Amino acid sequence: MTEHVQKPKRKKRMIQVNILIRMMLSLIIATTINNMLILLLLDIGHGMESEWLLNFIPYIFPPLFMVNFIITFLALTRRIVRDLISLEQGLQIISEGNLSYRVPVMRNDELGRVAFNINLMAERLQQQIEKERELEISKLEMITGISHDLRTPLTSIIGYIELLRTNSFQNKDEYTRFVQNTYNKAIHLKKLLDDLFEYTRLTSVDTRLDLNKIDVFQLLDQLIFEFEPIAQENGIHIIKDLGNSPIITVIDSKKIARAIDNLLMNALKYSVKPGTVRILMKLDNKQISIEIENKGNPLTQEQENKLFNRFYKVDHSRSSEGIQTGAGLGLSIARNIIELHGGTLTLIHINNIFKFTLTLPFEGVLTRSIGSEEGHSGNLDV
Repeated sequence: MTEHVQKPKRKKRMIQVNILIRMMLSLIIATTINNMLILLLLDIGHGMESEWLLNFIPYIFPPLFMVNFIITFLALTRRIVRDLISLEQGLQIISEGNLSYRVPVMRNDELGRVAFNINLMAERLQQQIEKERELEISKLEMITGISHDLRTPLTSIIGYIELLRTNSFQNKDEYTRFVQNTYNKAIHLKKLLDDLFEYTRLTSVDTRLDLNKIDVFQLLDQLIFEFEPIAQENGIHIIKDLGNSPIITVIDSKKIARAIDNLLMNALKYSVKPGTVRILMKLDNKQISIEIENKGNPLTQEQENKLFNRFYKVDHSRSSEGIQTGAGLGLSIARNIIELHGGTLTLIHINNIFKFTLTLPFEGVLTRSIGSEEGHSGNLDV
């Protein structure tokens, strides 16, 4: 992005004063030159005793003065004229679509402010066009991602239903397996649609949080209790350090649980097996910090930068076998939920160790206005 032009200090009517000063200087200089020329002609006329020259001098005085004044005034105002031409040329270039062009006029008067505003207008237009282009690309990527992620399980469901419809099974066991696989694919399809619906709700302007006083310690402990059997089935050992005392704050418990669950499932999918997932919670500086750490396969810097992008999924070879791949919305949903609560979700990736750090403001301070009623619990506009 281009640099901002330094905004000139506002001074009232500087250009009128400058033109008036140049006009007065032109008048003085033209009068001086004119008088010198008249005196010179008078000396010549007396020296040559030329009566006609002496009589002609009064007639050449006015036009000679006008010529001197015009030449002097144009010379003194040539910079103003040059800057006006630069403004006109700059506007022409920008109007033709070159929004990266900046008018090279550096003045501290009205012309300088006009140039500054022209450059500022061009920069904002350029930013707006780039933002709209990014949004258009994002929409196309979203449509592509949705189509791909929904088509895969749907194709499998259609395939299994076709096998069942045509009785293409050998025995009862194979029939049961086809039915179970169809059910699993349908559940997977429902989860993809739920993720998409949740993401759409979180990114809409009228997102609502059901804020209540919740013990975050108890909530996290319950989530880990439900997560441990799945982790053990996949060769993952859970190490937790949550402290002992309750931590009460104002949050939407369902959404926070969704965010933490997404982080736990992400650690499960991409951990080295067998492996360990460490979960730490602490309270400091009036904020709650939850860390989820696991060891996984290395990522490139480009992959790391895209982890929180919607529909972004790393190579499937990194994920656990037997765990169905999602729509690539888990981390994006988690970050949106945390940011709605005025918190942050960050990743530190060092030596194949992935540490996601979730922070929430203690006492439930939100980044957006949620109303001024004290002691109110229930749906609050965010």
